[in-house]
Amino acid sequence: MNRLNEDAPELEMDKPPFRRRQVGLGADRTGEERNLDILSFGEPGARPKAYLQTALHADELPGMLVMRRLIDALSSYAARGDVIGEIVLVPVANPIGLAQLEGDYMQGRVERGTDRNFNRGFPDLARLIRTKIEPKLGDDPTENTAIIRKAMRKALAKIDLADAFEKLQLTLIQNACDADIVLDLHADNQALVHLYTGKALWPDATDLAAEIDARAVLLCDYSGDGPFDEACGGPWWTLSDLFPDLPIPPACLSATVELRSNNDVNSDLAARDADAILRFLERRGCLKGDPGALPRLIGNAVPVNAMRRLKASIEGVIDYKLRLGDTVRKGDVIADIVPVMGDPETIVAPIDGLLFARHDQTWAWPGKTIGKVAGRNDADA
Repeated sequence: MNRLNEDAPELEMDKPPFRRRQVGLGADRTGEERNLDILSFGEPGARPKAYLQTALHADELPGMLVMRRLIDALSSYAARGDVIGEIVLVPVANPIGLAQLEGDYMQGRVERGTDRNFNRGFPDLARLIRTKIEPKLGDDPTENTAIIRKAMRKALAKIDLADAFEKLQLTLIQNACDADIVLDLHADNQALVHLYTGKALWPDATDLAAEIDARAVLLCDYSGDGPFDEACGGPWWTLSDLFPDLPIPPACLSATVELRSNNDVNSDLAARDADAILRFLERRGCLKGDPGALPRLIGNAVPVNAMRRLKASIEGVIDYKLRLGDTVRKGDVIADIVPVMGDPETIVAPIDGLLFARHDQTWAWPGKTIGKVAGRNDADA
C-alpha cells in the first residue's frame, strides 16, 4: 500500500481531514504570547487512541519533518474513511523553546532563565489519583481502565498553573493521558534510531521497535525525574503495583523514539520513519490497511542501566576510533581525548555492546558524555 503518493490526484473531501485546535499558553518569559497547535484525526473518543508529539526538546528536529509527512498521510487516510480510532498529533510540542534563539542557534532543551527541562517534571498521575480511585476499582480490567482515565482527566483539570511553561506541560499531558499509545519523538546528538520504553511494556512494544528499526531498546520503569513518556505510561504499572490484587493493565504503550540526530534530517529519512509509524498504527488497529509482515528486530532490548555513558575526564579534542553502529567488546578503544598539551586520555568500552550514540561536537571537557554503549543483555545491567 502506498501510504503517501505525492503524485496522486487530490481526494474529494466532504469534510476537513482533521480538526485543528490552538491552545493559548500565555506569555513566555520574554513577554511573547505562545500557542500550541493540536491536530485530531478520526472520531473524538474512538478507540484505540494514539497520541504523537515531537520537538518537546525544540532543538531536536527530525520529528518535525516526520510529523509533516504524517499529517499529509493521515489526511489521505481520513478522506478514505480509514481512520478507525482517534489519532492526535502535536507537530511542535514546544513553541516556547522554538523561539529561544541565540546567534544562529535555537536553544530548545531548557527554558531560558530558569533552566527547567521541557521534558522533565510532568505530573505524577498515580500519586494524584490513588486515593480517589481505590474505592471504585473492581475485578473488571476494562472498567478499571475507564475509571483510571476519568480520574486522570479530573486530577489534571484541578492543577493550578503559574506560567506558560506549566501550561505547556499540562496541555500536553491532558491530551495524552487517556491514550492507548503515546509516542514522543526526539533525537540524540548523533545516534542510531533507538527507543526508550517501560519494562512492563516489553515485549508488547516489539512491533514498534521492529517497524522503526530500533538498533537499541532501553527499558526503564522509574527514572525519577518525570519525563513525558513515563508520565503517560508509568501510572499504569505504578497503580498495578499499589493494587496487586486488582486487574490493572498497562493500558498505555508509551515510548520515547530517538530519531537519530539533527545531522540526519532529510525527506528520504522522514518518509521512511513516517511509513514505519503508519504501519505500526495499522498493526495496532488505529488505521485500516495491511502493514505486511513484521520486520525482524535487529536491536536488543535491555534495561536502561545496561547502557553505559562514555565520559571524558579531561579537556581536549575527541578523536573517535570507532564509528557509530560499531559492535564493541569490553576494553576496545572508542576514542582518545587529545589535549592541546599533555597526555591524551583513552576512552574504552566498559562492556560488550553497540556504540549507538556519539557526540558531533568533537570537543570534550571533564564530565562530558562523548558516547553511549548499549549492553547485549540483562547481565550488563
